[in-house]
Amino acid sequence: MKLPYQEPLVPIEPGERQIPEPPRRGEPGGPPCGICTGKSTSAVWSDENWTLHPPVGGSLPGAVWLASRVHADSFSDLPADVAAEFGPVAARVERAILSRGDVGRVHLYRWGDGGAHFHVWFIPRPLGMLEASGMALPIWEDVLPNVSDEELADAAREVAAAM
Repeated sequence: MKLPYQEPLVPIEPGERQIPEPPRRGEPGGPPCGICTGKSTSAVWSDENWTLHPPVGGSLPGAVWLASRVHADSFSDLPADVAAEFGPVAARVERAILSRGDVGRVHLYRWGDGGAHFHVWFIPRPLGMLEASGMALPIWEDVLPNVSDEELADAAREVAAAM
């Protein structure tokens, strides 16, 4: 794995732990949930249980995030029928991203620290960009030049159309 930084990188000590942790968006005492309040990016695709959204401020066209319609925190909190649909829906999203071409792999990530609403990220690794394999892809995505939010939304609509 090749990181997008020059050596030497200097490790730092983690900060002081915050216990209890501050509430996330959508939790009691925290800010409102962007998905539930309609403050997130508009869905480019949806069905009875899922919505698909473009990112903002990103560098890889074709990246999208998938959210459950039901307010749930994690896989373990999803209703059984919605959880059972996740695999087939995720496969459709992956195939749709791959159909755009110039994609080596589609990486799937779930970070649950920002909001208390279940969502996962699909991020395309550009074909041939092997230094961005594995866990390096989100690091590269962060340092590559951003494309316009309109380009990200257009690419997300292409993904939606391919579903």
